[in-house]
Amino acid sequence: MSTRVYVPLTLGGLATADADGEIVATEDVVVALDDSEDEEYAALMTAADLSTEQLGGPGRRVVLVAELERVPEPGDRIPRKRWVAVHVDVADRPAGADPDEDLGWFGVQEIAHLV
Repeated sequence: MSTRVYVPLTLGGLATADADGEIVATEDVVVALDDSEDEEYAALMTAADLSTEQLGGPGRRVVLVAELERVPEPGDRIPRKRWVAVHVDVADRPAGADPDEDLGWFGVQEIAHLV
């Protein structure tokens, strides 16, 4: 059984991950408690909130989604082949924007166009 994880990033962090072909897990990785839509959405929005904190102001929230064999430990590498999607705001958001706004969904093959 695979575990879906949600990695909060910024566009700069996504560009670095894309160039490296992997992302290093941090303590900010969010795991859905189960594979229900409600739990996955809650994990996505928690990761989006963490992305907002990383931004520290206006910009676009970014959440990279990966499927792994187990919950990663901080420092574990998550290779591109495990990435399944990326969620990004479709436009820059001002500081203090509604935290419940949905993010756009993009396939991992679209990352180069996002960054």
